[in-house]
Amino acid sequence: MPKQRKLPQRPTNTEIRRIMLQYFYERNKNATSARGKKGSAVKISDVKKQLKVSHGLTQQEVQSNLTYLISQGWVEEDKIEKSFTAPSGTVIPSSTSYYKITAAGIDKIEGEGEFTMPKFHGVNINATGQNIITLGDGNQINAEFGELGKALVELREGIINSDAAEADKMSFVADIDTIQSQLAKPSPNKVKAAAAINGCAGLVTHVAGFISGLLT
Repeated sequence: MPKQRKLPQRPTNTEIRRIMLQYFYERNKNATSARGKKGSAVKISDVKKQLKVSHGLTQQEVQSNLTYLISQGWVEEDKIEKSFTAPSGTVIPSSTSYYKITAAGIDKIEGEGEFTMPKFHGVNINATGQNIITLGDGNQINAEFGELGKALVELREGIINSDAAEADKMSFVADIDTIQSQLAKPSPNKVKAAAAINGCAGLVTHVAGFISGLLT
């Protein structure tokens, strides 16, 4: 019996993401306009077409990994809203999405440089009104949560200054940001505790005193 020919092995998702991020990087690097044929931002149909020709990627591979790159902040969607009037007089809205690399995506390829923003910023608390407190990152909470806000600042800084892995830091800081964004809701989402990070157990306990029902 004749030997069956082995199908070529498909690239892994990680390899596809590298290919795609490099594609957006090169497009931005060589762009002469914001959008269009020579633009840094490109339609998904063109992304799929060009990556099929250059790397043999399928539409499914491009779409699923584009979703991942966007969710991680390496690529962003640039949506253009338009509208047109039908013969009947009805105004019909329409939108066209373009995709381009972000500053974080460029730094991923080039490495961090002089203009790279720090991953973590200190959070300052300022009273902007009788019942509102504005955090340094723009989140606003009720004044009654002022002590919790201060405790979260201390915990956030403790995590940032710890020797934990960068991925763990980002995960726990994201949880703190989640708490800040959830404070106005009657049933805030559950979040993880960062007590596992050396030096943060006491801070977590302090925060837990204010939000004991939110930590898992």
